[in-house]
Amino acid sequence: MNKLLLTIALMASGYFANAQQYALFGTRTMFDAFENVAQKSFTLDSSRKFSSNFFLPYFGVNAANVGDAEYVVRKLTQQGVNDTRTLPIGTGNINHLYENSNIYVATFRLFKSYKYQKEIGLSWQIRSDVNLDYTNETLAIFDSYSRFKSDTQLDGIFNNKGYQQSYHQFSFTYRENYNKRLAFGVKASLLSGILYNKLDIKNSSLYIDNNINALAIRLDGTYASNFIDTDEINKNTLLPNFKNPGLSLSFGTSYTSKKGLYLMANIKDLGFIWWRSGTKKATVNQTKFLTQIDSESSNNNQEIRDIFLLSQQSEKFLAATNAKFDVYISKQYDFYKPALIVSKNLFYKGGDIAFVNTIIHQNISASVTPLYNFNHIFMIGIQGKYQTPNFEIFGGTDNLFSTFNQVRGIYNSNADIGSGPNGASVYMGVGIKFGNVVNHPQFSDVMPGIDDQQEGSFFKNLFSIFKRK
Repeated sequence: MNKLLLTIALMASGYFANAQQYALFGTRTMFDAFENVAQKSFTLDSSRKFSSNFFLPYFGVNAANVGDAEYVVRKLTQQGVNDTRTLPIGTGNINHLYENSNIYVATFRLFKSYKYQKEIGLSWQIRSDVNLDYTNETLAIFDSYSRFKSDTQLDGIFNNKGYQQSYHQFSFTYRENYNKRLAFGVKASLLSGILYNKLDIKNSSLYIDNNINALAIRLDGTYASNFIDTDEINKNTLLPNFKNPGLSLSFGTSYTSKKGLYLMANIKDLGFIWWRSGTKKATVNQTKFLTQIDSESSNNNQEIRDIFLLSQQSEKFLAATNAKFDVYISKQYDFYKPALIVSKNLFYKGGDIAFVNTIIHQNISASVTPLYNFNHIFMIGIQGKYQTPNFEIFGGTDNLFSTFNQVRGIYNSNADIGSGPNGASVYMGVGIKFGNVVNHPQFSDVMPGIDDQQEGSFFKNLFSIFKRK
């Protein structure tokens, strides 16, 4: 329970939904090419042969919290106070917390061949995902036991469920044109797990007797983690060591119609991590009796925590990555480019529908993106981008108003700033191309891949194998 509260507090204060920087889709930035694997990022006769972020910032962080606890979380994050007096309890109402982050530490991409427009990329990412359903009472019990009814058994009030997973991702990407309109791409990744938590409490109850200052708490569920206490987490934990290895695969395609309609579809990060270093699982079905209860006492929190800790056993397990299925459609009308995106998580809850509206003037563009998250959260995103064939810089947010209010509230230490779901989102990136210009053959003495007869098209060769079978 204490660890669960800590997870909620860290995620709420550190990252504030499950958006993916949708305004960057279809932009031919490095982000677009690495995330949407059929997308190309080089322009013939203009771009140089190599591109990289040179360890410059290239990241996106998003999170949101929705439910009865919105004001409590706002006060916790903006004033540092856990005050649950306004929070309705005794009903088991559920709050929802979602977070993801995608940090490209290093990227390198090269234009390999003029024929088939082949591109190869290498990248190092750090990713995290959180999806947590937690009750009002989970926050309230760490504020004051006196808020709960005495001599009444409250059932289901700690039925929390969720997971947190973070890992390093080292990837190789390859894309090519199948013909003038159709393209394919693939991304193969080696993963190194960092942190993992999964909690599933199916049944729970609480009985408090204020006359004798005692309580009985029952928990029935499972818990899995690769660390016992947060004191175990240090800078070495964050380094890739492959003690918890994994694999993932992304693949996608794009098609441009004769009338300029651009279609793209992807399955992203379909994979798993084998959590085996320091991993423990606990299955509990236990009632714990506490006497001399005191909301300020760390001993009470430790006793509740021990329900899981004393039941833990070393056990290795597999965990799926947060794979997604995306569909993107767009068409440019002079300076205006609208785009519709539908993204759905395959194994975990969540998904988005986004409508990207982009205004383009020469090398500068601005986007406004209304977005509906399947967890019943509506957001407005904005983005600014400056992009030439050899340089890109962009920045934005997928959740403008919540981010603005969250920052104002923290700056002024005022929980009354903002309303509705808690949230924050920010992303930015810088990319640079260098080397020789990738000219058409008639304009260049040296052209990569102009004599590409032996290697040919990877995807045409692959599909021909299936045809022969």
